Parts: sequence; C-alpha cells; structure tokens
Amino acid sequence: MSLQPYSAPGSTSSAQPQNKRKNILTGHAEEIAVSDITFKTQHRKYLQRNARPDAPASAKRQKGQASIVSGENAYKGPWAKFEGEDEQYSEEEASLASDEEYEEESTVAPGPSATAPMPKASTAYAADDPNSETTQFHGSQEFDYQGRSYMHVPQDLDIDLRAESGSTRNYIPSKQIHSWKTSSKAITSLRFFPGSGHLLLSASADSKISLYDVYHERELLRTYSGHNKSITGTDFDSDGMSFLSASFDRQMKLWDTETGQCKARFTTGKIPHVVKFNPSSPNDFLAGMSDNKIVQFDIRTPGEKTQEYDHHLGPVNSITFVDEDRRFITTSDDKSLRAWEFGIPVPIKFIAEPHMYSLIRAAPHPSGKYVLFQSLDNSIPVYASTDRFRQNRKKQFRGHNNAGYAIDLCVSPDGQFVCSGDSGGYLVFWDWKSCKMYHKIFAGEKGKSAPITCVAWHPRESSKVVSAGLDGAVKYWD
Repeated sequence: MSLQPYSAPGSTSSAQPQNKRKNILTGHAEEIAVSDITFKTQHRKYLQRNARPDAPASAKRQKGQASIVSGENAYKGPWAKFEGEDEQYSEEEASLASDEEYEEESTVAPGPSATAPMPKASTAYAADDPNSETTQFHGSQEFDYQGRSYMHVPQDLDIDLRAESGSTRNYIPSKQIHSWKTSSKAITSLRFFPGSGHLLLSASADSKISLYDVYHERELLRTYSGHNKSITGTDFDSDGMSFLSASFDRQMKLWDTETGQCKARFTTGKIPHVVKFNPSSPNDFLAGMSDNKIVQFDIRTPGEKTQEYDHHLGPVNSITFVDEDRRFITTSDDKSLRAWEFGIPVPIKFIAEPHMYSLIRAAPHPSGKYVLFQSLDNSIPVYASTDRFRQNRKKQFRGHNNAGYAIDLCVSPDGQFVCSGDSGGYLVFWDWKSCKMYHKIFAGEKGKSAPITCVAWHPRESSKVVSAGLDGAVKYWD
C-alpha cells in the first residue's frame, strides 16, 4: 500500500525528497492521519490481494439471471460481492469475534444495584387515607370570655380592622418587629385573612399549614395536617371561613379555618401548582395544573370538574381574576399570557412575544386597571387588565434578582408601592408612579443569603409587611 501526499501548487514533481532533509535513515517520511475504518479497509484489501494474487481487483461475481430468485445463478444485481470477499476473515478472527460476543453475554450478572428495589418516594405516592387529615390547636385559649374564637375580628386595637381597604396611606417598613419559626423547611405560601388581616396563614414544604395570630400574643394558633408532600399554594375564600390547599401529592383540600376540619377533597391525578377562589362566586375555584390545564371545580360537588381550560403548552403558574371577577388571566411556563371569560374555555386574548420570559407570579393593582407579573428576566412587567390586555411599556420594575425561583410580589393597599422578594435574601420596594427603587431590606438570616420567596402586605396596616423564604422563618416588618 502506498500513500503519497498531493504535491503543493506550483511544484514540478509530486514528491521532491532531494529538496528535503532526511528524517529517517533511508529518506524522508511524512506523517499522515488515517481513520480506523480507512485503515481496516485498506488492510483487508491487502490481505485479499496476498491470498489470491492472480485475482483482478474488480472481479465480481456474475449478476445472475433476473428470472431466478434463489439458488445457483440467482439474480444479485448491483449487490454482487467481490470474489473472495466472503473468505476475508480467517478462522482465528471468526472464533475471536464469537468468543468476545459470548464473554459479553456471560459476564452480565445481576448485581446488588439491579436487584435492589427503588425507594418508595421515587416510584409511587403514599396512600392518601380519607381520614388522614388532622388538626391541632396550639394557642393559649381557643375562646375568649364571650365564647368567641380567633375568627372574631379584634376591636380592642388602635386601628379599625373593619375600615375600607386602601383608606390609609402606606409607607415602607424599616425594621423587623416579630418572627415565627415553626418549620425547618421552606415556606411556600403566605396569606393574610381577607378583609381584616388579623390572622396569617402559612404553608411550608414539610406538608403542614400553620395559622398565626397577628395581634395580641402573636402566637401559633392552629396547624392543619393532611398532605404528605410539599404544599404548592393556598387561598382563602372571600369571607375567610374556608381556605384551599394544593400539594405535590396531587390533592387539593378544602379546610374549615376555625375547626380545622377537611370539608372536601379534589384531584385530577396531576400536580396542582396554583389554586384560586373566584371572589364573586364563593363556591367556584380554579386550579392550574402541571398538565397545562386550568380546571374549574365547585366545592359542592367534589367528585367532578365543572369546566376545563386547555390551551396552554406548559404548566400553569398563576391565575388572577380581573374585570370584577368576570375574567381571569393565566400565565404558564410556555412564556405566554392568556385571558379568559370565566366559564368559557376559549381564550379571548393570547400574548406571546419572542422577548418574553416565563411569568411565574402575579399581583393585581388595587385600582383594578393593571396586573403585575414576576418575570424570570429579573423584571416586573405591567399589563392592563381591561379589554385589550396590553403591556404598559412605561412601567417596568427592575433592580432585584429573581431568576431561578418562584418569588412572590405584592402591591400596597393604596397602590403606592410595589414589593417583591429577592434571590439574595432582600425585600425590595419600588414607587408605583416613577418605577424607581426606594429601599432594600435584608430579610434573610445573618451570614446566609436564602431567597425570599413569599411576601404579603397587610390589608389594613399602613406599613406592615410579612416575608418568608427558604430558611423557614416568617418575619413581620413595620
């Protein structure tokens, strides 16, 4: 076999060893790179030539007759092989190949990793017993001297908790006044009691839901246990007498806030990411699922779905009611925003721009004209909640870091300030009108930068905000 390099342009000879310095004893040798398949092909041809030196290079078998299908002189056409090609492997090579294949099959033996069963958490969900829901009261007294429970709005305070929301001017908090630490795992949801805000509901990744007293003793009042995996979301109904919880165990449960009893259970077999009551229809709620659907339920008929909204191409992240609760806006991992008429499973508006990122959380503005969304490009865009649902290009809040986390945001009751968590452990505040960042408060633990994922503004107080994050501590700011 002879491998000779091509001559350079302008050269008179294909090889000019006389002009080159010798690098071996007999002359000059050049390096050449040959792939394995090329070398094996050339080597096979060389062996065939040595075995049958009198055979021509391109001697092929006869193509055969087209009328003969099988047997001697059968038709082979262009697939006829070179003569002697079948004898290219020696007996030694054939036996070696068969031995290697046999060894491969014989050496495969089931080891401990192959026979050991997989952990139960990775193969199936734990059995959800209908009677597994429990509750425990932790407060100092369940009823006061008049027989009223903690559901009664306190009247012995220096603030009227029954006044109209947004009637007081809001300010930015400056210091921490209290903290609750009842969970060692991350807090996944924070909700103030609707209207008065005298109770605080928190859910955590340890599958428990806790209810705190915001005033008086500021103690843990009650815990609700019934899920066996992390809670994904909670939501009070319009009067606060009941609340919904959703979990990674694929269950949605309706709880009685006062007694802790589980009233109803809902499931579709998929993981619910967000649950939201319709404020104007207390018996209906929506659930955004991991299978790209928004499912509507009626709490009076737990076993069946009322409606199904199936147009998203990714898991649903947020649901926000607008236009006096006649419409709602949903966002998804498919980087789109869709608006719907309540009860009609056809979107009336679809927004998906090439520059858009996933919108993971939403907060309506108290004016009812706008909705703010937490975008994964470290920004908070604003969309109109009227007929056109257009983005307000003049309003966009930046300066925080939220990429990689589902971080909550909220607006003050008077609509003057916007608040958001931060992946570095900060509470960030902006002015609504100018979109300028006002203040940053470090809300994590000292020496750590645990992200702040949950924030909520008190509906009646002027400057009270609650925050929580991955460290499991709920902090109250004023």
